[in-house]
Amino acid sequence: MSRILVTHAGSLIRPDGLLSFLSAIDNGREYDEAAYAAALQSAVTDVVRKQVEVGIDAIDDGEMGKSNWISYLYERTKGLEARPIGRDLSDYMPPSRDRQHFPGAYAMQDALDIAASSSSSRAAGDDSGEPGTGGMVMWACTGPMSYDKTALDRDAANFKAALADAGVTPGEDGTEVFLPVVAPASAYWLRNEYYKTDEEFVFALADVMHEEYKGIIEAGFLLQVDDAVLMHEADSILSAGGSWEDYRAWAGLRVDALNHALRGLPEDRIRYHICFGSWHGPHAYDPPLRDSIDLVLKVNAKYYLMEQANPRHEHEWKIWEDVPLPEGKVLVPGVVTHHTNVVEHPELVAQRLVRLANVVGRDAVMGGTDCGFAQGAFVKRVHEEIQWAKLSSLAEGARIASRELWGAKAGV
Repeated sequence: MSRILVTHAGSLIRPDGLLSFLSAIDNGREYDEAAYAAALQSAVTDVVRKQVEVGIDAIDDGEMGKSNWISYLYERTKGLEARPIGRDLSDYMPPSRDRQHFPGAYAMQDALDIAASSSSSRAAGDDSGEPGTGGMVMWACTGPMSYDKTALDRDAANFKAALADAGVTPGEDGTEVFLPVVAPASAYWLRNEYYKTDEEFVFALADVMHEEYKGIIEAGFLLQVDDAVLMHEADSILSAGGSWEDYRAWAGLRVDALNHALRGLPEDRIRYHICFGSWHGPHAYDPPLRDSIDLVLKVNAKYYLMEQANPRHEHEWKIWEDVPLPEGKVLVPGVVTHHTNVVEHPELVAQRLVRLANVVGRDAVMGGTDCGFAQGAFVKRVHEEIQWAKLSSLAEGARIASRELWGAKAGV
């Protein structure tokens, strides 16, 4: 392939017509199941078409069938129960030096997130005015865990129908299709009340995830494993009085569990996405990528997606000057970010891609985003118009980079 391909981290902004159903489901209210199924299929069809139109090569279903990128798994797993914990986000979030040092900023941001969630529900025609609360509970494991494929099969069928409608043929001219799902380390806010040890619990969870991962591969999609917690848990452990060694032990167990969940699956069909929590905030205490990159590269995946477009992590592309990228692997740095409303200029996108390609090789780079533009159905990180403008700029920037890297031979 004589060009830089582009993709994104998975979660895209849900349309208002879908949000009212997701709010009803999250809040335990009655809803029209047939109307929900139609709204979901329409949302997937629309989001696939738009990705194709703006020039994204590796596309997904936008996670339209999930109200939250973490708790969706709990809803599909037997042996768990949900316990409401109220609506105070300061109690809901893990320990954080960021929150300790910027309490006023986080109080304001938490209030804005809750207000935006409520506004999203009202805009979608939900007369209750309540946002989805699927993430505002603490889940507990109270029995042996097992996976229910029903929702995954529904998502796969909707995605395939949307791909057919858009005329997308996976594998043709660099086009790929993927479904994003959560990693063991990021299955957060889940209390173990059943398994005897933390290790037994984490590996039991990995066995559940193996069923989901295998189902995605067998459906013909690439598998993307989202791991937003692996990195930012370092700050949580350190702020709670733990050591870096404590964090490494916590993370190492969960990377081993992830590889256990990936057992027997083709490495070239796996994407591994990490970020640093990626919420709107200072992120002043994110750990350096250099200190944990060995954990990332230990994961049995071909593609590694990571934050590198925002001001806190853009400089980290330089670690590849002395950290060898294993042969056959592909880096997918964020070259546009959800952290700002500013739409990155295509020339800047191209510069970010070219400088990394000059270090690891042009065939080992793909353009991506820092994280999802919707961190849950009810938490939009930018306006939908800005989301599509950023993705369009990503595609244009990759074309510019391709011409610089391949010259007249560039396939753009």
